Amino acid sequence: VQLQASGGGLVQAGGSLRLSCASSGTTFTANSFGWYRQAPGKQRELVAVISLGGRTTYADSVEGRFTIYRDIVKNTVYLQMDSLKPEDTAVYYCNYKRSWDRAEYWGQGTLVTVSS
Repeated sequence: VQLQASGGGLVQAGGSLRLSCASSGTTFTANSFGWYRQAPGKQRELVAVISLGGRTTYADSVEGRFTIYRDIVKNTVYLQMDSLKPEDTAVYYCNYKRSWDRAEYWGQGTLVTVSS
């Protein structure tokens, strides 16, 4: 399993970014993909998850502003981030959880910086 995250960058508050997580060796059936983030000095936290049947879950702090979705043909999961706030600044990580053996994989992080 390989996960390649991209799309981070510097954006002003109120702006938008789209993160991509290109995967190989993965399947969308009965497994889940997620985005997590870690701000300086803080623990890694869940941002959004897309799981079986396309069901999505979001952290309260991003609900209504972020959207997680997938392109099954491209084996890619996206995180559309709108109305960004300085507190969204963090390194964002792509995550894949395989249900049958509970294996978990992480992509490298991509840095998102939101300026005020």
